[in-house]
Amino acid sequence: GHESYITFCHLENEAAFTCSADHTIRKWDVMTGQCLAIYRGHTSIVNRILVAKDYLFSGSYDRTARCWSVDKEKQIQEFRGHRNCVLTLAHYSSRDVLEEEEEEEEEEEEKVSRDLLVTGSTDCTVKVWWVSSGRCYQTLLGHTGAVLCLILDAPNRELFSGSTDYTIRTWNIVTGEQLKVFKEHQGSVICLELVNRHLYSGSADRTVKCWLVDTGERIQTYKAHKHSVSTLKYHAGILFTGSGDACARAFNSKSGVLQKIFRGHKFIINCIQVHNELLYTASHDGTLRIWDIRGICKRNKRRLKKERSAQGRSSQKGSLSRLFNNKVGCMVQQENGE
Repeated sequence: GHESYITFCHLENEAAFTCSADHTIRKWDVMTGQCLAIYRGHTSIVNRILVAKDYLFSGSYDRTARCWSVDKEKQIQEFRGHRNCVLTLAHYSSRDVLEEEEEEEEEEEEKVSRDLLVTGSTDCTVKVWWVSSGRCYQTLLGHTGAVLCLILDAPNRELFSGSTDYTIRTWNIVTGEQLKVFKEHQGSVICLELVNRHLYSGSADRTVKCWLVDTGERIQTYKAHKHSVSTLKYHAGILFTGSGDACARAFNSKSGVLQKIFRGHKFIINCIQVHNELLYTASHDGTLRIWDIRGICKRNKRRLKKERSAQGRSSQKGSLSRLFNNKVGCMVQQENGE
């Protein structure tokens, strides 16, 4: 149904949402392939979409982000203020980050809906908007290149942004204060993944790096890519990557060791998902491929069990409290998937 190439896809329950260079967004029935809705209003390529609650958000080369009613196919709000195209989106509710006394300070018009939209643009800024009014709540300044990716940690009030200036920056989402700058990449930061206070960043420098969010320390670098790293997904102690070299890869997230290469695509892999121990890879070559990763997951689980039993044998035998502490250590590692 689209009249030009698809730029992004979002799956939500039994529906798929796609945006395209034909300036439209479409909603599809996953089972039948039928087009259920068309959202028109953008005047240029739609780069990114995000579905949250009953809202559909979109960002475009026309320098705007927009909010749509999913069911009514109607535009609810337009976010205008960026000086260049909107490339990436994130969404949260102020209830997730504000204390009660801070919420009381909000303007009355914003109390109707406490939803906020975050946008990253090629104008080097990140903007936070009230969804209800379309008003810009704050502009985050610091990047000197286009903002390509965003990831939120609402419980910790933090936003992470990656840019063509080779840096990742951490922001306090409430105050807008810049907290940290991660500087070791030698190319644009294209994608981010956040798991248990570990931040993974994929870059045009052909590497992925893992950082401890709380200290800013880089603890691992994943090499072997022959082109830019375009997408990331963490699952059960395994880091999956997609690259411009048309391959997907699986790394042991802790050791950085490459465990498997998935070959078959003809062009850049731009999206990865993991579901029921199946790996889904979508590519600019027009195909979606599904890979069985049960073997990798089983090996990883066996390795984790061996590590935990080795830790148990080498731990000092002594008081009950010391044994209890050892058990807690193992539980924490299990939760981290590492």
